[in-house]
Amino acid sequence: MSDAAAKRRARQTLINLLLSLGATIGVMLVLILAVPRDDSNRVQAVDYQEIASQAASEAPGTLLVPTLPLDWYSNAARYRSVAQDGVATWYAGFVGPNSEFIAMTQGFDVNQTWIQIQLEANKPTGEITLGDQSWTIYETTKTNSPAKSKDFLMLLEYQSHAVLVYGVAPKQQLEDFATQLSLLIETN
Repeated sequence: MSDAAAKRRARQTLINLLLSLGATIGVMLVLILAVPRDDSNRVQAVDYQEIASQAASEAPGTLLVPTLPLDWYSNAARYRSVAQDGVATWYAGFVGPNSEFIAMTQGFDVNQTWIQIQLEANKPTGEITLGDQSWTIYETTKTNSPAKSKDFLMLLEYQSHAVLVYGVAPKQQLEDFATQLSLLIETN
């Protein structure tokens, strides 16, 4: 065998390797570009008003059902009848246009144990009057980054019930939401 034939075979192996690599990258790019991807929001809106109307007959009190701004939606809503802790609860979570999150938990015939569990060891830092109701503000003792939904809570105890408002939204939005709940409590 000649030296020229050996060099040609060595070059051909390198060329074949580069062609194979190019073909593999080309197929990969075609697959990446051709496979459709769903970029829509995976969290589906929930009809919290419908869920509340279905649960209203079972609840031991009036469920608080706020009205949302047009660009907000509910991502979760559930009513839980009395369980092992002895407290029936109504929960609804709401998402705003800039990924704000506000949630409310309403407890019926609450006890201090239930309230402490909901507060998650947050400490009281003040009070605010919204409508004719005095809400107690609780804040976390540690800094979470990113902020957690129960780093800032507002608690209102009324009659034998309680409602908590919390979330990852500006405090003004949380206060506006709590004001709406105060007005609903006053009218019921």
